[in-house]
Amino acid sequence: MPRYMWFIIATIGLLVGYWLYGKFVEKVFQPDPNRKTPAVTKFDGVDYVSMPKWKLWLIQLLNIAGVGPVFGPIMGALYGPQALLWIVLGSIFAGAVHDYFGGMLSVRYQGANVPQIVGYNLGKFFKQLMRVFAVILLLLVGVVFATSPANLLAKLTPDSLDFLFWLGVIFVYYFIATLVPIDKLIGRIYPIFGALLIVMAVGVTAALFLKMPDQFYSWAEWGVNPHPADLPLWPLMFITIACGALSGFHATQSPLMARCIESENEGRMVFYGGMIAEGFIGLVWATVGMTFYVSPEELNATINAGTASAVVYDASIVLMGSFGGLLAILGVIVLPITSGDTAFRAARLTIAEVFDLDQTQPIKRLYIAVPLFALGIALSFIDFNIIWRYFGFSNQVLAGIMLWTAAAYLYRRNKLHLICSIPAAFISAACVTYIIYEPNMGLGVDIFIAQIVGLVAAVGMFVVFLMLGKSEIEGAPMDV
Repeated sequence: MPRYMWFIIATIGLLVGYWLYGKFVEKVFQPDPNRKTPAVTKFDGVDYVSMPKWKLWLIQLLNIAGVGPVFGPIMGALYGPQALLWIVLGSIFAGAVHDYFGGMLSVRYQGANVPQIVGYNLGKFFKQLMRVFAVILLLLVGVVFATSPANLLAKLTPDSLDFLFWLGVIFVYYFIATLVPIDKLIGRIYPIFGALLIVMAVGVTAALFLKMPDQFYSWAEWGVNPHPADLPLWPLMFITIACGALSGFHATQSPLMARCIESENEGRMVFYGGMIAEGFIGLVWATVGMTFYVSPEELNATINAGTASAVVYDASIVLMGSFGGLLAILGVIVLPITSGDTAFRAARLTIAEVFDLDQTQPIKRLYIAVPLFALGIALSFIDFNIIWRYFGFSNQVLAGIMLWTAAAYLYRRNKLHLICSIPAAFISAACVTYIIYEPNMGLGVDIFIAQIVGLVAAVGMFVVFLMLGKSEIEGAPMDV
């Protein structure tokens, strides 16, 4: 079988997963088309606004698909074809399930943000923890998704328009997009950006098949970890490839669209389908990494010399020519920008929820936005690799907490919690193993010991969940 068939089979797997497992997850949750959504019951013309389903799907895709499904899979390609397997299975059984429940629980809780959703299902302690954790993660996301496109734009423009210039332009846009009503800017321009994003992914894929059919996965072997630095596949690959397979950041974004859907039946397409589309983008860029470069050493050298943005720039220009490459690069620039603005928007709403600040008045939005952006700009001058490292770990920790939250919601209602509790235990094991093993930000313990501790910790979490998961939470509504 030609190796390019791996990509085709993986793509088909994502589509089949959407139709079959997506319907199964929807059946477990049981959406109610007769229940009024927050877009109707809490309409305010700013954040709670009805929009058509096709537009919501495109906006959701852009909200969740920052540089994660591009940079993560490129770096994850260093671990070989196992990256493809994680992207497909992770998207279907973990990431899309996570996003569906993150969105639909927000719908059921009248547009609540992730800390409120966690509090209703795991208790007040986790609610307060998540409020702090979510704002920190959103800040990191906003910073990461400002610096990476600024770097790419600086490569495309004259020297006078350097990184600092584009960073300033992006932050100004973020500030405006954070304050204006969601249907006035995001709702109007994101569908256009979404079309550009899809053209980029399809164009790069077609160029690979036309120009490099003999190079497809030339150095990739199943069951072999070819990473040049000999880094352990477990858990590093599962932390590195986050947004292309499973990402806690999405839990902070899904409530934005939960406030805009007109019927609960739209959830599978908007939330589950948005993650499947992002999985396809992840497949494309993981394939670029394993196909455009003749060896993992060459790929790794390019990443080390200019981050994954150098891979995007080089591969896009060679594969699609100057004009087509420019469109592809613009697609990758659009990804983080259209997630960074909604990250700051979600941070504003989360903080407003903590202090009970009405956000219908522009001046009260400024009370939060001004100090929030001042902190974000300050963080943008910290080394990118350090920010990315903390972002990757915190991202997967949040994904685990959101999955445990969804599992508790199902368990308390005597529904099949395993669709959430199994992936929750899986990513929890990866996170515990990572923080114990990682020598720079973790404890630096031997990988074998870290893996044992991670496994034991995940089993322990699962046992505690079975023992306490049905406990009543004070103040949590049970009629949702």
